[in-house]
Amino acid sequence: MCFYAMAQYKPHYACVSCRISFKQAAYAADRARRCPNCAGPLVCAGYDFAPPPRRDVRAWSVVAAVLGEGLRYEGRDACGCGKEPKYRPRTRAELRARRVVAAREGLPLAETLSRPEPSTPDRRPSR
Repeated sequence: MCFYAMAQYKPHYACVSCRISFKQAAYAADRARRCPNCAGPLVCAGYDFAPPPRRDVRAWSVVAAVLGEGLRYEGRDACGCGKEPKYRPRTRAELRARRVVAAREGLPLAETLSRPEPSTPDRRPSR
């Protein structure tokens, strides 16, 4: 049974400065999405985004770093059967470790943020 086959799922959009997220339909891609609180732009966080509590400022700083690098919280295929969601750091310590590895090895931060272990390269077989 496909994960996303039974219903029309909406991607999450987040405003990091207000620390809120919304689900909005993906069919209106040409429309600029704005935060209702601050009127700033909403960032698409993906289908598998689980927003931290609004009062957790540290967790939202990690979300801001991940979304700032252009990564999204998703990883499933369109039907949801293909794979599990990709890894994203959840704590500031995980984020700090990946920043150190990126600076030391000269890698893009987006690449090290998507690794489960910061010092080992992604060894998944390519398709």
